Amino acid sequence: MTFTETKLKGCFILEPTIFNDDRGYFLESFNKERFNSGVGAQVNFVQDNQSFSSKGVIRAIHYQIGEHAQAKLVRVLSGTVLDVAVDLRKDSPTFGEHVAIELSHGNKKQLFIPRGFGHGFVVLSDTAEFFYKCDNYYNKEAEGGIIYNDPTLNIDWKMSQEDIKVSDKDLVLPKLNEAIL
Repeated sequence: MTFTETKLKGCFILEPTIFNDDRGYFLESFNKERFNSGVGAQVNFVQDNQSFSSKGVIRAIHYQIGEHAQAKLVRVLSGTVLDVAVDLRKDSPTFGEHVAIELSHGNKKQLFIPRGFGHGFVVLSDTAEFFYKCDNYYNKEAEGGIIYNDPTLNIDWKMSQEDIKVSDKDLVLPKLNEAIL
């Protein structure tokens, strides 16, 4: 597994070593010891989540605040998504900046998003199954979000506005400068 830190400190792209043969492939998707060494932190994942979405669905930009903040390790089991991590650490030199990476069943890349970040994705393929590990349990009272089309963030979702599908809940999220962080 290769670990490449993005421009956002602590946020890593993970690329597995894939063993292919005439039967198919094998890869190690997670090894706690290698993972912690690769990201330079002790992360203890406690919850796995999975979602299924159709083309154009944006699930964004979500985060947990305070003691309920979550680090996430995300990957795609089928399909293709554009995955986005936004630095929401007020004391960070990259506060308000984001990285966007295509994750797919084909490239098998993963993205590690540390605590203090917002996260979202858009489905680029007909459908996608999205899987993520969290290092803290979900807490409804601690959830926060930022509207996906905040002009300050200027995220290119690689999807035309008429093809985007956003939940009613996500359509009323605040902009970054109004969000509780």
